[in-house]
Amino acid sequence: MAYIEPSEFVTKMVDSGESKIYMSNKDTLIRAFMAGAILALAAMFAITVTIKSGSPLIGAILFPVGFIMLYLMKFDLLTGVFTLVPLALLDKRPGVTPQQVLRNWGLVFLGNFGGAMTVAFFMSFILTYGYSIDGGAIAAKVSSIGESRTVGYQEHGLSGWITIFIRGMLCNWMVSMGVVGAMISTSAGSKMMAMWMPIMLFFFMGFEHSIVNMFLFPFSMIMGGDFTVADYLIWNELPTVLGNLVGGLFLVGLPLYYTHVKTSPERQVV
Repeated sequence: MAYIEPSEFVTKMVDSGESKIYMSNKDTLIRAFMAGAILALAAMFAITVTIKSGSPLIGAILFPVGFIMLYLMKFDLLTGVFTLVPLALLDKRPGVTPQQVLRNWGLVFLGNFGGAMTVAFFMSFILTYGYSIDGGAIAAKVSSIGESRTVGYQEHGLSGWITIFIRGMLCNWMVSMGVVGAMISTSAGSKMMAMWMPIMLFFFMGFEHSIVNMFLFPFSMIMGGDFTVADYLIWNELPTVLGNLVGGLFLVGLPLYYTHVKTSPERQVV
């Protein structure tokens, strides 16, 4: 394993954020679409494994394959750009403005949503043979997940909304650790292992990931979940996105930047 010191890979984080700012609209949308689609398929895979094996742990162990695939292909998730792109603004890289940061976030959001929704349609179609039969155990399981993680939170009012926000924050703490972890080595195998651990943790713990939810909840609604689009947006996607932003930026991006790029002078011991 060719280990890279934090002072080096955190600079790579800033460079990566800057490169995403300069990326064309076309490339940003394509990479975001593919990331959303691959992660959605990985979520479907993990749910299927969990149902067939009866073990949520096995599903969580296997879910990171999707994240690893999309990262190695240099596709972009909203959770990752929440962490990396603001660092280029903070570091005062040329041409990086708040408007450019928001542009990147908006395009990645749209691309991720399009990819996740496409896979939701594909999976619902093949499970029901074109909506002509019942979706079976998988459809029933996903429907119940969708209901419990929207109207289930709504039953608790503000406390439920804050709970989703915190779960979203904890999620992107771990997901961004996976993004950063992949930068600590030049070896593909080491990158995979560094990504695997935090992604497995977030999935098994049931934390809220905005892009996984872009697939899960529309798919749940298609499969008969008893909640509305407004329920999904207000009682899941919105607080999850905000939590992902806070978790990635304030628990990963900023601490690493301020201690490894903006390192303070050593104390003089007398």
